[in-house]
Amino acid sequence: MKTILASLLIATAPALVFAQAPAAAKPAAKPDVKPAAKPAAKGKLAPSAQKAVEEVTPIDDDPSIKLSEADVEVAKKVYVGDIPCELGASVKITPMRREGMFMITTKGHRFRMHPVESRTGAIRLEDPARGAMWLQLGNKSMLMSQKLGQRLADECQSPEQLTYAEALKKNPLPSILDSLPGPQSTATQKTGPN
Repeated sequence: MKTILASLLIATAPALVFAQAPAAAKPAAKPDVKPAAKPAAKGKLAPSAQKAVEEVTPIDDDPSIKLSEADVEVAKKVYVGDIPCELGASVKITPMRREGMFMITTKGHRFRMHPVESRTGAIRLEDPARGAMWLQLGNKSMLMSQKLGQRLADECQSPEQLTYAEALKKNPLPSILDSLPGPQSTATQKTGPN
């Protein structure tokens, strides 16, 4: 019995030492001194506060963006001002001090965009840092977030685009498929030797 009791005490001795070590390491608190308040963590703002700060913080011009003369000419065709979109949304496009640069805002989002070459002839503005794109067609425009993978505003129409869309309803453009020759009938097809 003595050996069992001795081995039990030897086995539990390290646990008793560890249990007492943190208590011995704590310094005695002075009753008249209050602990200092912990500083707030930086960058830990509520989402609404972050959006408010972002809206009033100016975005600096990025000198690494080089615009060609063609880009500046495309920028002259961008519709500016408040543009109404579907579902009551709107997009505000404001030209910046630097020629060819635009500030585009909607629903708490702000993007600094510049023209990018488009093979289709559409006017395309991009903010590569924030992953956004403004696509302006003849009859409508849309704002897309490539980071979120969704459209932020769709069916946006300036007065000029609205006029063009109405004209398209009355006089639709011919389909590109209409100009292709149709399949030959079986009677006019050449057949091989009999």
